[in-house]
Amino acid sequence: MENQLKSEVQQERPPRVVIFPLPAQGHVNSMLKLAELLSLAGINVTFLNTDHLHNLLLRHADVETQFAAYPGFEFKTISDGLPDDHSRSTDSVMEVLNSMNVTTKPVLKEMLVSGVLSNSVTCIIVDGAFTGFATDLAIELDIPIIHFRTVSACCIWNHFCVDRIIEAGGLPIRGKEDMDREITSVPGMECFLRCRDLPSFIQVSDLSDPKLDQIARTTNQSCRANGLILNTFEDLEGPILFHIRTLCPKTYAIGPLHAHLKLKLANNKTDSKRPVSSTSILFEVDTNCLNWLDSQPPKSVIYVSFGSITTLTRNALMEFWHGLVNSNKRFLWVLRPDMVAEDTEVPAELMAATRERGYMVGWAPQEEVLGHHAVGGFLTHSGWNSTLESIVAGVPMICWPYFADQPINSRYVGEVWKLGIDMKDVCDRKIVEKMINDLMVERREEFERSTVEMARLATESVSLGGSSYRNFDQLVDYIRQTGRKNLAK
Repeated sequence: MENQLKSEVQQERPPRVVIFPLPAQGHVNSMLKLAELLSLAGINVTFLNTDHLHNLLLRHADVETQFAAYPGFEFKTISDGLPDDHSRSTDSVMEVLNSMNVTTKPVLKEMLVSGVLSNSVTCIIVDGAFTGFATDLAIELDIPIIHFRTVSACCIWNHFCVDRIIEAGGLPIRGKEDMDREITSVPGMECFLRCRDLPSFIQVSDLSDPKLDQIARTTNQSCRANGLILNTFEDLEGPILFHIRTLCPKTYAIGPLHAHLKLKLANNKTDSKRPVSSTSILFEVDTNCLNWLDSQPPKSVIYVSFGSITTLTRNALMEFWHGLVNSNKRFLWVLRPDMVAEDTEVPAELMAATRERGYMVGWAPQEEVLGHHAVGGFLTHSGWNSTLESIVAGVPMICWPYFADQPINSRYVGEVWKLGIDMKDVCDRKIVEKMINDLMVERREEFERSTVEMARLATESVSLGGSSYRNFDQLVDYIRQTGRKNLAK
């Protein structure tokens, strides 16, 4: 009887999940939202950051106060093996990952075995962008592991199909004249995919390029996991999710995560008045732009942001700036301090026009900006978080993708979902001007219809009974089952 009572008490203890993101802003932002959703569902969470990234997060975001509302939540850190003065830039991402594979793996194993990450870890959720060593450890230690990919399902499916593309002769790409060649070997994308739309890591001119092999191997690791979480929803990427589930049957589409979390917080009486704090890692958020937006007419402003990583040449900067000014539209432009590598002297007429109808900030509270009544369009790099935020806000997009999943995202926005215009591989002031006017004036009603409908479907997906709502419940049920099995061992 005593053993039975002890067992019942143990089973009442919430399961504990370790969440381990790739050390990059977009990845950490998404996984922090997942962590808070799980915390709201009564799951204890240990959020594991690299030392370097966690220090940056604490500098710009009050996450410790935000998560103090959840007694079962804790932050832990781990070394990435690189010296403090290492740049850890986008260009060195492979160096960071290689260092973590060598240095972080044995430290993570020791933390799991010794109980530093809690004596009762019931599940690991790891960023699918670097899954190999974490998956190996989880299998070795008999801990269930779930992969979470922070990019779109259409990007992941392209990664899964690398071998198909090669076998069909789709790769390698033989120069600029090859970029409009159709790729017909990716199921579900046979009619509209071109070389220039492939995720950037697949756009190779040499099949021995190490990035190509790395992408294929990393993505295929998800077939070894106990599940796959995606920040998307069935009405947006259902056909592609169908194909992914042929390889990863337990695929949980629970997005848009920011909308899902906002709704859960609104429905939680104890948290309904607590705002979600900024999770900007690299830059100080400037909220003064919201006051400027308050004084602008409805849907009159084009919001411009190319994310936390994109860099511009001086020439590209001038082309965009002239295009914005020549469009005669109001604009709010996020121009990061590190965005243009070259010293740039701005012509007096551009500065005068910007003072008249523009506003520039180093970093903006993007969700609030996109949800503002004055914003009528978004010139974006097509990062997945930005794309989803724009979809939920019902704001049409002009897409100028930079790298990674962004080229395929922009193709879907323009060609499949009809939520905006794809401007990839073009940087010309006349085209920028024309596309802004197309988006904001000439085709405004057309885009309003499509964006309003997709925004409705996005909100519906995370509402009670919606697809993402149900998928999240299934994920929580699975995590609880792993906790019971772990305690029963």
